[in-house]
Amino acid sequence: MCGYRCAVMAVVALIAAGGSSADTIVLKNGRRILALNVVEAGEKIRYETSAGELSLPKSIVDHIEKGGLVPMAGSGAANAANLAITPPSMEAASGGGGEIERAAVHDGAIDRQYIAKLEGETRSGAPAAGINAAVGHHAAAMFELSRGDMDHALSDERTALTYAPDEPLLLMNVAYLHLRRSEYKQSLDYLERARRVAPNNADVAKLEGWAFYGMNKIEQAVAEWRRSLALKPDGEVQSALEKAQRDKQEEESYKENESSHFTLRYSGAAEPALARDVLRTLEMHYGAIESELNFTPPDSIGVILYTQQAFADITRAPGWVGALNDGRLRVPVQGLSGVTPELSRVLKHELTHSFVQQKTHGRAPTWMQEGLAQWMEGRRSGDNAAVLLQIYGEGHASSLGNLEGSWMNFPGEAAAYAYAWALANVEYIVQADGMADVERILERIGAGSSTEVAMREVLHSDYGDVMGSTAEFLKKTYAR
Repeated sequence: MCGYRCAVMAVVALIAAGGSSADTIVLKNGRRILALNVVEAGEKIRYETSAGELSLPKSIVDHIEKGGLVPMAGSGAANAANLAITPPSMEAASGGGGEIERAAVHDGAIDRQYIAKLEGETRSGAPAAGINAAVGHHAAAMFELSRGDMDHALSDERTALTYAPDEPLLLMNVAYLHLRRSEYKQSLDYLERARRVAPNNADVAKLEGWAFYGMNKIEQAVAEWRRSLALKPDGEVQSALEKAQRDKQEEESYKENESSHFTLRYSGAAEPALARDVLRTLEMHYGAIESELNFTPPDSIGVILYTQQAFADITRAPGWVGALNDGRLRVPVQGLSGVTPELSRVLKHELTHSFVQQKTHGRAPTWMQEGLAQWMEGRRSGDNAAVLLQIYGEGHASSLGNLEGSWMNFPGEAAAYAYAWALANVEYIVQADGMADVERILERIGAGSSTEVAMREVLHSDYGDVMGSTAEFLKKTYAR
C-alpha cells in the first residue's frame, strides 16, 4: 500500500507542475512577496497580487526570484476579503498626481514631511491644494497596502478623504480596504456615498456586489453585478455573478433562521429542529473560538445546509472536501435530524476558518488555516505521528512554505498528508508556547508580516526550526 509515501510524491509533483506561475519579490529587509506578472517600470517594480496591481520602489527590492505557486489563503476558495480587484488609480484625479506620488513615497519610505507640506498648503485656499494633499495620503496608503499594512493604509486613505470628501476614487478605495478586512457594512457606507457622486460608475456597483455577497445578501449582490456588467464588461464580475446566480437558484426554496452571530439557510426538506440545533452548536463554538483567538468577527456569518448532491453541484469541490468555507459555511447534512459529534466538529472546523480569515484579513497561509481549524475541532496527531516522523527522517517532508497556497488541486492522499503535517506543526506551537503565541502570530500576519517573519518574531524560529521542533515534539509525545 502506497499511503503517505506516495502522497508525499504527489505533493512534490503538484508543487513542481501545478498552479499558475508566480515570481517572488525579495525586499532588502528580507520580506518576500509572491506575485504575478512582475515587471520593472522605471523606478518602480509593478506586480499583481490578490490586492490587485501594486508597485514598490525599486530601491527597496533586493532581487526577484522567478517561478513558484500562486498563493491562496483560506480554506478552499477566496471570499470577499480576497478580492482580485485593483484599487482605483488617483492619477486621473489630479494633473500632478504622478509627481506627487513620487515625492510622497521614495527610497522605500513615506515622506511624511512632504505630505505635511501638502497639508499646510490647503490653508491657502488654492483650488488644487486639497486634491494634492489627498493624492499624497493616497500614495502613502497604496505603499502601505503593498507592504500588507492594511491598518495604516486605511488610516491614510480616510485622511485623504478629509481633503477630497466627494472624490469617488477615494471613497471606493476606502470601501475596498474595508472589504479586504471583511467589514462589509462599513464598505457599503462609503460605496453609497460614491454612488451619489458617480451614479453610473461600474466599479461602485462591482464593489457593492462584493459587499452584499459578504453579507449573505445574494439577491442584492446579483443585482449589483448585473448593473456593473451593463455599465462595463468585466471578467471578474461575470465570474462572480455566475457563482452568485447558482447560489440564488439553489437557495430560492430554502428556509431561513438566524441567531446572534449567524444567518442560516437550509433546504425545505431538512428538519427545522436540525437548523435550530446547528445554530445552538455554532453559537457555542463561536464563544470558544472568540475566547481562544481574542477576536470577534464584525458581521453575521452565513451558513448553508445542503443535501449531498446540492453541496457537490454548488461548491464544485474535490470529492475529499467534506464541507467548505468560502466566506459562508457550506455543510452537507443529508439524512441528519440533529447535530452529531462529527457534525459538531465539522462546524467548529469551518467556523475557525471564518475567524482566522477575518483576523488576518485573508493573509493566513493554508497550512496555518487548516492546522488551526483541526486543532480547534479537537484533532491531534497521534494516529499520524509515526508516518510523519518516517517521512521527515527520510528528508521527504514538504516544507511549510510549499503548503502556504491552495490545496484544492491536491488528490485525496496528498491532501491527507498536507492536513496531517499542518496539524502537527500547529499542535507543536500550541503545546510549546500556548494559544497566546498563536494569537500573536495571527495578529502579525494580519498587520502585514509574512507568516515566517511573524513566527520568527513570536517564537524566535523560522520554518525550518519549527519543522524540526515539530518532529521532536511528535517523537517525544507519540513515539512508542
